[in-house]
Amino acid sequence: MSFWESLRIGSTGLTAQRLRLDLISNNIANAQTTRTEKGGAYQRQDVVFMPEEKKAYLPEVVAAKRDQLSSLQGGVRVAEITTDTETGPRVYDPTHPDADEDGFVTYPNVNIVVEMTNMLSATRSYEANLASVEAVKRMALKALEIGR
Repeated sequence: MSFWESLRIGSTGLTAQRLRLDLISNNIANAQTTRTEKGGAYQRQDVVFMPEEKKAYLPEVVAAKRDQLSSLQGGVRVAEITTDTETGPRVYDPTHPDADEDGFVTYPNVNIVVEMTNMLSATRSYEANLASVEAVKRMALKALEIGR
């Protein structure tokens, strides 16, 4: 694996976790939003990751075997952003402007404890990807020192 390929793989992880953190922040910011442009309470969002596939480049001698080899993994990509369709809690508050005819307000399905746990996980994953990029950088600098 080359220096640039290692950096690219680390950067895909950084980009994916940054998007995850953005979605978590958006969920927390809208935890009390009872009316959206689409109508109804805010629905929490989450991200689905998939491995990014990289085709292997093989010498012609083993090219005949390429159909037997699976593609190499080469980072992570965002497959989709999903919306949780589970309904949020209904609270009786007839004075709320978004109360229905029975006086109940439907709140978003955002659980702050779950979001904070997800935020810690995403932050740790981001830090791990950053550490891998830093390690690749240190190895490249050490190789340059050896080459002098």
